[in-house]
Amino acid sequence: MTMTNSAPASRLRDLRQNFLAGLTTSFALVPECIAFALVAQLNPLMGLYGAFFICTITAIFGGRPGMISGAAGSMAVVIVALVVQHGAQYFLATVVLSGLVMLLFGALRLGKLVRMVPHPVMLGFVNGLAIVIAMAQLEHFRHDTPSGPQWLQGSQLAIMLGLTLLTMLVTWLLPRVTRAVPPALAAILGVGVLTQVLNVPTPTLGDMAKIAGGLPLFHFPEVPLNLETLKIIAPYAVLMAIVGLLETLLTFNLTDEITASRGQANRECLALGAANVVSGLFGGMGGCAMIGQTMINLGSGGRSRVSGVVAGVMILLFILFLSPAIERIPLAALAGVMFVVAQETFAWGSLRVLGRVPKNDAIVIVAVTVITVFTDLAVAVLCGIVIAALNFAWQHAREIRTEVLDNADGSRTYRPHGTLFFASVAHFLELFDPQADPALVTLDCRDLRLADHSAIAALDTLRERYARAGKRVRLDGLSARCERLLQRAGTRLAAE
Repeated sequence: MTMTNSAPASRLRDLRQNFLAGLTTSFALVPECIAFALVAQLNPLMGLYGAFFICTITAIFGGRPGMISGAAGSMAVVIVALVVQHGAQYFLATVVLSGLVMLLFGALRLGKLVRMVPHPVMLGFVNGLAIVIAMAQLEHFRHDTPSGPQWLQGSQLAIMLGLTLLTMLVTWLLPRVTRAVPPALAAILGVGVLTQVLNVPTPTLGDMAKIAGGLPLFHFPEVPLNLETLKIIAPYAVLMAIVGLLETLLTFNLTDEITASRGQANRECLALGAANVVSGLFGGMGGCAMIGQTMINLGSGGRSRVSGVVAGVMILLFILFLSPAIERIPLAALAGVMFVVAQETFAWGSLRVLGRVPKNDAIVIVAVTVITVFTDLAVAVLCGIVIAALNFAWQHAREIRTEVLDNADGSRTYRPHGTLFFASVAHFLELFDPQADPALVTLDCRDLRLADHSAIAALDTLRERYARAGKRVRLDGLSARCERLLQRAGTRLAAE
C-alpha cells in the first residue's frame, strides 16, 4: 500500500520540480532573447516569439528532454548584415529556409556526426561559452549617454554590484538550507521584491524593451519567390543552420553527460528544424539550444519535457498578460544568475589537466576556448576538429613500420604494419630500397590496411620504382576489402 501511494506522490513531486525549473528558465530566457533581437536589429518581440515557438516545439517533439532551446545569439550574429541590407522580411524567409536545412540534416540521420567531436573540443566549447555568457552580462553595467555607452558610476554602480552579488549569494547558499525551490528562481524573485519594497533605483528588464504584445500571427514572409531571393538568403540560411546544429548537438552531448542518459540526436535536429520553420512563419527569430538556459534548467531540477514546455509557454504568457510584472525584474538579478551559470558551466577541471594531457590536446582546448570568445562557435569547433584530426593523422602516420625477411630462394619479403593513408605515404615509401633489393620482392599485406586513394597511388608508385630498377614487386595477403579497393581502382598490382 505504501508503494502504491508513493508512486503518485513521486510523480507529483517530479511534476512540481520540472514546473518550477521551467519557470526559472523562462525568466532567464527573456533578457537573452531581447538582447539577441537587438543585436540583430530586430523588434524584441521577434526574439520572444522565437523563444516561445522554438522552446515549446523542441521540448515536445525533440530528442533531448531537459535541454532548452530559444532565440540564440550565435545565430543572431550571423544575420545582422542581411537585416541591414534587405530588412526583416528577408530575415524571416532565411529562418524558414534554415529550418528546412536542419530538417534535411535530421532526415539524413547526420546527427550521429557529433560523435566525431573530440573531448578536448567539447571542453573548449564549454569553457568558451562560459566566458561568453559572463562577458555578455557586463552590458548590464553600462548605460547609454549622449556620447555613447558608458560604464555605470557612483551609487548606480554600487547598487548594481550589490544586487548582483546578493543574487549570486542566494543562488549559492540556498541549496544548503532547502531544495524545495530552485535557487535561481528564489534569487530572482527575492531580489525583485526587495527592490520594489525598498524602491531601489536600478535598471530593470523594462529598460531593455517593452515586452507587451499580442498573439503571434501566421505571416508568410513578403519576399519575391524567385531565384534572386534564393541567392540572397541561401548563404545566410546555410550558415544559420550550421551554427544552430553545432551548438545544439554540442549542448545535446553535454546534457547527456550531466543527466547520465542518452537522447536522440536526429530527432532533436528534426524538431529544431520544424521549430525554426514555424517560428519564421509566425514572425519569430531563428534559434537553437542555449547552453546557459539549459544549465539553469538542469541545475533547477528540470529533467523532463515539462520543464521545456513550461519555459516556452511562460514566455507567451509574459507577452500577453504578465509584462508589467516581468518588466520590473532587476537586470542585476538576472545578471547574477547568469554569472553563477557561467561559473558552473566552465570546466574548471580542464585547467588542472592541461599540464597532464598530451600537448596537442591542451592546444585544442585552449584554441577552441579562445576562438569561441573572439569569433563564433562554428569557427571554433571546426578549427578544433581540424587541429585534432591533423594531430591524429600525424601521430598515426608515424606508426607505420615494416619487417624485412630474406627468403631461401633469394627473394625478399616486406611485411608492413599499420594504416596506409595520405599522411603515412611518404614514410611508407621510405621503408623500401628498390636499388638494393633482389629481383623479386613480396609485399605481405596481412597487417597493412589501405585507407584511401593515396594508399593505392603509393602502391603504384612503389611498383613503378621497382620496375625502373628492373625488378618486380607482388602483393600477398590482401584482405578482401583491400583487394576490392585495388580492383575498383584498376591498378596493375591488383592482378598480380
